[in-house]
Amino acid sequence: MEIKMVPVIEAFFKAKNDYDSTEFIACFTDDAVVQDEGREICGKTAIKNWIEASIEKYRVTVAAKRIIERDNETVLTAQVSGNFEGSPVLFDYHFVIGENKISRLRIKLTE
Repeated sequence: MEIKMVPVIEAFFKAKNDYDSTEFIACFTDDAVVQDEGREICGKTAIKNWIEASIEKYRVTVAAKRIIERDNETVLTAQVSGNFEGSPVLFDYHFVIGENKISRLRIKLTE
């Protein structure tokens, strides 16, 4: 089943799977905020540092499973595989898009 994504979300996952932090960070607004693993990461420099550390530590790949629009955000559920206990697992990526870029992203385990 093919998942239809807006271009910036498609670019986000391509960069993530390619381990390309430069293309990854290009998907975000300058003042973007990411929430992951109980942390809030603010701004492009901090987000780039976060993704580079994540790439080195976990080497994850993601495969989109479903996507829905709700409450002014796009929620994409993906199977995430990598160097971590319990791999693979399902995560929900909650995207808020502004200026055709990601302004907010919250990542959490699928319930």
